[in-house]
Amino acid sequence: MSVSQKDKPWLIRTYAGHSTAQASNALYRSNLTKGQTGLSVAFDLPTQTGYDSDHVLARGEVGKVGVPVSHLGDMRTLFQDIPLDQMNTSMTINATAPWLLALYIAVAEEQGADIAALQGTVQNDLIKEYLSRGTYICPPAPSLRMIADVAEYCYTHVPRWNPMNVCSYHLQEAGATPEQELAFALATGIAVLDALKPRVAVEDFPALCGRISFFVNAGIRFVTEMCKMRAFVDLWDEILEQRYGVEDPKYRRFRYGVQVNSLGLTEQQPENNVYRILIEMLAVTLSKRARARAVQLPAWNEALGLPRPWDQQWSMRMQQIMAYETDLLEYGDLFDGNPVVDAKVEELKTGARAELANLDSMGGAIMAIDYMKARLVEANADRVGGIERGETTVVGVNRFTQTEPSPLVDEEGGIMVVDPAVEADQIARLTTGAAAVDGGGTGWSLAQLRVDAAA
Repeated sequence: MSVSQKDKPWLIRTYAGHSTAQASNALYRSNLTKGQTGLSVAFDLPTQTGYDSDHVLARGEVGKVGVPVSHLGDMRTLFQDIPLDQMNTSMTINATAPWLLALYIAVAEEQGADIAALQGTVQNDLIKEYLSRGTYICPPAPSLRMIADVAEYCYTHVPRWNPMNVCSYHLQEAGATPEQELAFALATGIAVLDALKPRVAVEDFPALCGRISFFVNAGIRFVTEMCKMRAFVDLWDEILEQRYGVEDPKYRRFRYGVQVNSLGLTEQQPENNVYRILIEMLAVTLSKRARARAVQLPAWNEALGLPRPWDQQWSMRMQQIMAYETDLLEYGDLFDGNPVVDAKVEELKTGARAELANLDSMGGAIMAIDYMKARLVEANADRVGGIERGETTVVGVNRFTQTEPSPLVDEEGGIMVVDPAVEADQIARLTTGAAAVDGGGTGWSLAQLRVDAAA
């Protein structure tokens, strides 16, 4: 492959959001000027779970792990001076995904954008919330219906938008083995496609399959993780062709974004995390046949707290050096025909197929939630036990613990500390905005929404 034929780099993102919509907007615009090519929005826990910033259950959490968005004004501020028709935006949101996507589309319309041209992804994976994170609102079956509602709407009105990221990332964070991560994520994808199939015309279903994307994890065992990505590619292609009869290969592509493993980042000797992050990125970039479409890397200090802008820039520079300084993108796949890689991929596929058959015998992902959750608990106990017994080496934690003081950790702990006044300021803005709302119109809209939801 000549330099003129060099592959385009993956989307370079930074998972970001904190304090307020205004502060997060400034961070996004700064990162874009530094060479970031896509946005990835982190929402705070109240927003993730459907609470306004002034709710009693939101106390102490506003703006801490992401940006608070309580209404259209917050979303408008979040993307001020950022033309959404020129962006590719990922929103990591699940239980409240339909609402946040609606706000995003409304802001795009205010900007004069053609919403049919919007590009991006909403995570919208409620099944993994039951398996790992716990930020669900509705029971599993209604949650699946809402996933399908979003997908159906997007296919009709926002056709370039990915309506769901099947999220295996948090499965690994919850302890999943590679085979479990493959099987549980693919079972989720199957559940969603089964729910979607009756909603669209037969001839439109393959294209809708092509809009389902994945968000995966890549851990420190980067050879196994690279093989896992290749297994994902093969198994998704197999499922779409054999189970759903999708004939066009372009609709069977395994399209995924990634954030490399955060679970393995350590508080002890946190500077070592830089090397962990870079090594983990190799798993999702080295193999052209299974290369990520979008990459976001954690910062070296995320085991300590919220990263500062410089910390995020450091992780972004890792991506840029890999994409623009090395010759990686000038070559075809480096591992095709490698017998060691092929054997490992087949081993992972065999294990995943067996688990998929097991899940299918239980009635699919929704019916098997308790089973999958129990397996994750067992796998995580094994993982932690291996570290505690010294069977799994973690440098700086259970081996090579003697160290010099880190110059990267300052008096504030080497992290960003959210100003406690942020919560009061956010609540004051929310109160002011609520006072200006047409109460009668809002009441009618809510009543109509209840009618539509019950239909």
